[in-house]
Amino acid sequence: MRFLFRPPATEAAELLALPWDQPLEEWDESLLLDVPQRGISRHVVRFTVAEGRVYALKEIAEPLARHEYALLTEFEGEGLPSVSVLGICVDRPDGLEAVLVTRYLEYSMSYRYLFSGARAGDSAERLLDTLVQLLVRLHLAGVYWGDCSLSNTLFRLDAGAYTAYLVDAETAERHPQLSRGLRTYDVELARERVGAELMDLQAGELLPEEIDPLEVANCLPERYEALWDEVTREEVFRLDESAIRVAERLARINELGFDVGEIELITSAEGARLRVETRVAEPGENRRELFRLTGLEVQENQARRLLNDVRSYRAYLEQRAGEPVPETVAGHRWLAEVYQPVIGAVPEELAGRLAPAEVFHEVLEHRWFLSEQAGFDVGTWTAARSYVQHELPRLPEVLTTPSVMAHRSAVGTAMVTGGSPSV
Repeated sequence: MRFLFRPPATEAAELLALPWDQPLEEWDESLLLDVPQRGISRHVVRFTVAEGRVYALKEIAEPLARHEYALLTEFEGEGLPSVSVLGICVDRPDGLEAVLVTRYLEYSMSYRYLFSGARAGDSAERLLDTLVQLLVRLHLAGVYWGDCSLSNTLFRLDAGAYTAYLVDAETAERHPQLSRGLRTYDVELARERVGAELMDLQAGELLPEEIDPLEVANCLPERYEALWDEVTREEVFRLDESAIRVAERLARINELGFDVGEIELITSAEGARLRVETRVAEPGENRRELFRLTGLEVQENQARRLLNDVRSYRAYLEQRAGEPVPETVAGHRWLAEVYQPVIGAVPEELAGRLAPAEVFHEVLEHRWFLSEQAGFDVGTWTAARSYVQHELPRLPEVLTTPSVMAHRSAVGTAMVTGGSPSV
């Protein structure tokens, strides 16, 4: 057997002890982790824990494994929203297929999980818009997916919105630029697969009765074309409009969740033409700014929301001090005096329900709700206590490092005391 792992390969050490000479289907259950409501796969997929992290193992033909390994490595290097690949195991005995190893995307959810849990009220249209945004981002990068579906996508909460991540890239192709024909075919495949998946949810009584699976799926091409046109079209306008029209276009692209790269403005006596290069990586302006001020690494919408709270806290500090407060000082004080106490209020048994930044976002939303009811601002700390006591326990647990480690700790305690862990 041969193993090929990306650096840092140290996290793969514990994985090497697994029985790679056996088919995944025959691995002992004690080595595996049950992931409820995961997407449907045509291959054998299993999950395991090593060094406190969760990994997905997929058994596929070696050429496909090498192809997917190379593409996912490229995607991660370019900042495209996809799962992170660790490595592959090839040349397994008895003609066994290769195994692709990817890192499980923490705090992510499958579409089946979303429709079966406390957030089932989230509309199919909302997930569809998120999927369309992912498809547009891939097409801008010259990626033909070939298997776009809800099953091949994971969703992460980002300040109340969703961000979609590609999970399966075995059929994907990389081109310098995608033709309209390839893009159209990719969208049509997505429409068919999404329709079938929603019908499957309907058959399982997981889809709200008012949603028509085919009607929703048939909207996908229209939504795709509208977004593609919005982020790629060339605009023509009068010279005296150039300043405001450029600003409006850039703001609109940012609102749609994309960053702006190079801007080309061509002027002539007839007017001006604007061409905007849309960056395909996940947007990061707010993430970078929040990291600079606080050291926190979060998603873009979360960063935008947290930055607003940092600025509000800075204004409060300046009002109380009667003098300006440097933004870096405000950022560090906000982290120590506001953010960390709120996150620290979450008990260990609830730590796996939401990402910490998402918890803070929901506390701010809860603060607004409580303040509206009370007729005055109840404050962040009061909102945090109420949210942790009444709202957070209602959310289902997702697969994360905290939840895995808590479960492992419970298993270990049960083995020592002779009891049974509570799952």
